[in-house]
Amino acid sequence: MYLSNNFLLSFLFAFFLSFHSELISEERTSGFRPLFNGTDFSGWVPVNTAPSTWEIKDNMLICSGKPIGELRTERMYQNFIMEVEWRHMKPKGNAGIFVWADDITARGQPFHRGVEVQVLENAYGNTRGYTTHGDIFPIHGATMTPVNGRGGSRAFPMENRSRPSPDWNHYRIVCDDGTISLAVNGKVVTKGKNANPRKGYICIESEGGVVHYRNMRIKELPSTPIKSEQIAIVDRGYRCLYSGVDFSGWKAANGWRSHDWQFRFHGSADEADTSLESKELFGDYGFIFDVRVSGETKPLAFQLRGKDISAIQVAPDMYKGDLVLKGRNWNRFEGELRGDQLTLSLNGRKILDGKKIESLPVKGPIRIVPTGPISMANVYVRSLDKR
Repeated sequence: MYLSNNFLLSFLFAFFLSFHSELISEERTSGFRPLFNGTDFSGWVPVNTAPSTWEIKDNMLICSGKPIGELRTERMYQNFIMEVEWRHMKPKGNAGIFVWADDITARGQPFHRGVEVQVLENAYGNTRGYTTHGDIFPIHGATMTPVNGRGGSRAFPMENRSRPSPDWNHYRIVCDDGTISLAVNGKVVTKGKNANPRKGYICIESEGGVVHYRNMRIKELPSTPIKSEQIAIVDRGYRCLYSGVDFSGWKAANGWRSHDWQFRFHGSADEADTSLESKELFGDYGFIFDVRVSGETKPLAFQLRGKDISAIQVAPDMYKGDLVLKGRNWNRFEGELRGDQLTLSLNGRKILDGKKIESLPVKGPIRIVPTGPISMANVYVRSLDKR
């Protein structure tokens, strides 16, 4: 059968295009693996949210937006490419993706220290301080130099490419040796450099918006030299005792109210019982709790095994020089109770080292006893290794 030269050329050209397209497709997908498998939460840790916050349906990760908080990876990542599709289901929805984050939330915050890649719905609106098209910024102690900044540490997109609810958007986040770039729907629009930390966990943020995520995958890139101070805080085994939506796992006296990621006592010492007591009993354990203290705050007792002899006392006239009373005035207490010995730090400075507590029960609940209105957050516990 006779074939004209034009036909042969057309056939060969079509074959070349098809072959070239397959090579490009293979190159783009090579080395990627699912970051979310679409069926369960393998590889992920709920940090400070409720079971109702996250749902898996039709191969999608669905976030209710309540409470404000985060879900993070079990593993740390340094250099990588992350791709994900997302859509907000309501106008003005708010969410985000954190990279290079610590194991738990920052002091007095529902979010981690890390670098946030903004996931805002278009109707939220654009201002000089933020946009809805893919800002990148360090948060809660992290640092980053923005490319295309406006005088602060936030990097702004050079082009508006985000689609409104309920359309899907595609993000490609490239993190490599402290640099970060974001491609929105196929084009790089936002960049940052000199990030610290530059190795840590990846977090999906819950912040009020109902968000769907799908096709979440990751490709790890070769490691680069890194200093210890450039690595986020490694998993210490903490789990949060407060769900952010209610007092599940607690016995709460009248006056306690759940306020999203915070919980507060609104009563007074005149109440017959002011306590908030865990149903779980603890022996040797590590703990964290954040409490907001001003000059008018009434004293509070944080009882480690349900007894006043084991109480950490909190009052505005205590811990001179270490207790923050102004500004956001959140304070973080962190410590360990081993046997009858207590070690305690306040805002990162050790204030007790192996203090012996006499006549302490072997096990008991955490019991919080306020004498007036007070706000708290971020109650974490962890098991202690046997020595």
